[in-house]
Amino acid sequence: MHSDTNHSDKHDASTAAESSQLVPSLPGPNRLARRSFLRNLGMGAALLAPGAALLGNASKALGGLGDRRHLPDGDVAILKLLAAVELIEADLWQQYNELGGVDAPDSGYRAGLEILDEDQPQYISDNTDDEMSHAAFLNAYLASKGEQQVDLRQFATLQPSQVSFVPQAGRLTNLKQLTVDTSWWTRYRSTTNPDFGATFPNAVPSLDTGLHTAIPRNNSELGDPNNPSDHVKAIAFTAGFHFGFIEQGGTSLYATLAQKVSNLEVLRILLSIGGSEIMHFQTWQDKAGNATPLTDLDPINNSTVTFTDLTTGQPETLQANLIMPEPCEFISPHLPACSIIRPTGRGQLDATGAINSFIADGLFTGQIPAFFTLINSLASAADAARRPEP
Repeated sequence: MHSDTNHSDKHDASTAAESSQLVPSLPGPNRLARRSFLRNLGMGAALLAPGAALLGNASKALGGLGDRRHLPDGDVAILKLLAAVELIEADLWQQYNELGGVDAPDSGYRAGLEILDEDQPQYISDNTDDEMSHAAFLNAYLASKGEQQVDLRQFATLQPSQVSFVPQAGRLTNLKQLTVDTSWWTRYRSTTNPDFGATFPNAVPSLDTGLHTAIPRNNSELGDPNNPSDHVKAIAFTAGFHFGFIEQGGTSLYATLAQKVSNLEVLRILLSIGGSEIMHFQTWQDKAGNATPLTDLDPINNSTVTFTDLTTGQPETLQANLIMPEPCEFISPHLPACSIIRPTGRGQLDATGAINSFIADGLFTGQIPAFFTLINSLASAADAARRPEP
């Protein structure tokens, strides 16, 4: 994520909200046993439901944590912001999972994702599972400390894909009108650091202009699983780069906010969940570069996207197999270069910047003003948190 809001005017926050539900059921246990623990908790009901059995009895469920002293206000603000972010990510990943996950029916879209990696459906389902677990844990932990949980259910009103097997349930996020910043690709292949003012070009410049869909909007865009068209592949490749955009944000956000917390247990939570986000980002960075060359015009969004071959003949800033972070300046230009997660410096990726990057991405196109008021207030409160001086 980044704090650039150049594209926010393309995603009018006041457009009319669309309809349905937030968290459809997870994939069936016959093909995805790893998911069974969430299903057994009844995640469809408990994920967003303060007062549900799991969350309402969180003190008991978490071994009496609620008997301990209250958390500092700043730590609570950070946990609430992260709970909201994880709910948002759980919502968008569930949409990807329905159409391209391990239990999604065969389609040209899924075949396009498998061009990036044959295990892509499994990775999508795993990422979905992880974000749902993060959201559920953070809300339950807040409850265990006697704090109010984050509940975004009232904003789950955006229209899902109209593909026939997709549950017609309202969503928090819109994956059909995205403007995807792909500068994360060149940032991690560069020897410079945004904490010192460096900027980076986009790996796929056309994704950073106009509006693009990352999911099939109807049955005709599902495509032939044996012979997906360039249009269907373009939708899948857009998703592949969007995966990396989403997860690089958490990679830096958790590291940045961890510097603000006061309670050691909260620090443990942020470092531990943040490490999972890093694993997500590394996976998607390794896969997106396998997109095959094509140019496609989206007749609905009236936008053109061009993907080039990043696997051969590219400079280091674009080369697909350079997925380890290049050493760069860190802390001081007088110290040796160091391979790190970046940015993590104050003012580079604060909570407000993270939310602004989601807005610029188009994730909330169609949301009502009250949603933006709530999410921005959570971000502002997290940014105001300060670790006490020793």
